[in-house]
Amino acid sequence: MIVVLDTNVIISALLSPSGPPAEIIDHWEAGDFDVVTSPPLLSELERALQYPRVKKYLKRSPDEIARFIQRFTRLAGVVAPQFTLESIGDDPADNRVLECAIAGGAAYVVSGDKHLLQLKEHKEIVVLSPVGFLTLLDLT
Repeated sequence: MIVVLDTNVIISALLSPSGPPAEIIDHWEAGDFDVVTSPPLLSELERALQYPRVKKYLKRSPDEIARFIQRFTRLAGVVAPQFTLESIGDDPADNRVLECAIAGGAAYVVSGDKHLLQLKEHKEIVVLSPVGFLTLLDLT
């Protein structure tokens, strides 16, 4: 099973090592599913980790964060979508998540973003909250 983890899920996992997003990362590291990402999503992750409101609550050192990003980039499949979507007008950046999912052949997008969650599905790609995805993992 191939999954796209939205940036907000990854950031949440780094902020709280015991919540559903962190459990999702644990499942990924255990090999329960594969993750696909893209250069725009990796850039968004690196940018978001520099936000003062995020840095304030990170309980990891800059070196730990850098190692996590390097490991994430190395272990996730990285795809470069050759097309642009305009499916989400209210937050055009969310389209990069869908582009990655389509280009990477993902079955699921895991996100806490309301625009993506409102879609529920896009071209047979199911959009789930972190709790919804954990429920799915428990059922398989």
